[in-house]
Amino acid sequence: MDLDDTRFVVGGVHVAVPYTTVALLDLRGRVLARRELKHRDTEPAGVLTRAAEGLAGLCAEVPGRRPLGVGVAVGGWVDRDSGTVVEHPLLGWRDVPVREPVGARTGLPVHVDGHARALVNAERLFGRARGSRSLLHLFVGNVVDAAFATHDEVHHGPRSQAGAIAHLPLAGGTEPCDCGRTGCLQVELSERTLCRRARAAGLVDGTNPMHVVAAAEAGDAVAVRLLLERARMTGRAAGLLLDVLNPESVVVTELGAMFRADCLAALRAEVGAARAASVAPTSFPDAVLAVAGGAVALDVLYRDPLSLLRGGPPAVSPQPS
Repeated sequence: MDLDDTRFVVGGVHVAVPYTTVALLDLRGRVLARRELKHRDTEPAGVLTRAAEGLAGLCAEVPGRRPLGVGVAVGGWVDRDSGTVVEHPLLGWRDVPVREPVGARTGLPVHVDGHARALVNAERLFGRARGSRSLLHLFVGNVVDAAFATHDEVHHGPRSQAGAIAHLPLAGGTEPCDCGRTGCLQVELSERTLCRRARAAGLVDGTNPMHVVAAAEAGDAVAVRLLLERARMTGRAAGLLLDVLNPESVVVTELGAMFRADCLAALRAEVGAARAASVAPTSFPDAVLAVAGGAVALDVLYRDPLSLLRGGPPAVSPQPS
């Protein structure tokens, strides 16, 4: 027996600070089509409407594939059970319902979760951490958060608030935080901070962190230094979580570690030689946000495949509004 991955897809939506990624994935977690939708503004109704319309456009690119559901991954505090973004300060979202509006516009079952938990599920289903008895995922983007799984069960905690590490103090941190303290993990490691430091150094003039990576690849010493510093601080954060959780495997989604061997080595060195081998970069460096969204739906599907039969077929394929 084998899995038929030719007839079905799931939709994936990842809402980031500057843009939303929409994607279609097959049942093995492979991205078949994707699109980035830059935010005109971050008003929730508009962002979610454009995401649903983007999925409809992608479905037209893969005729003959039946969509089974949609997964939505968002940073910040996301309540999986209610399908709500409870709080996302960088987007300005608070108590935003996601499941119902996306479901109404697509006619498909919609599942919602935090992006760090989504990526833990992607790693255990399709990534190099598959088979690990315990797995920690550290996500370092504009939002910094974490997720932890043991024996294929991701810990959510009451109202899915587990993994909120933005304000953990980071030794050696110098960035002032809105909370009034200095050196909080998110403000220290955020891609916003990386880009601001790069602009101050005259390295870039925008807010795209990949421009810093490109400058480092071109040999710019300042870009290399900024990425190595960030990787070391990320390793320090990973070390803190390792001390508390002691997982078998650690996956880090962080730009430097994803694309540069020297940054990965610096991160592992900060973790320490005894545990360095347990730390790996994300298995999906070229599609991490697309995979995050799709993994929310695929996790539900693989845990209970017959739920599709009990819930009945999708009402309609996604259609533009």
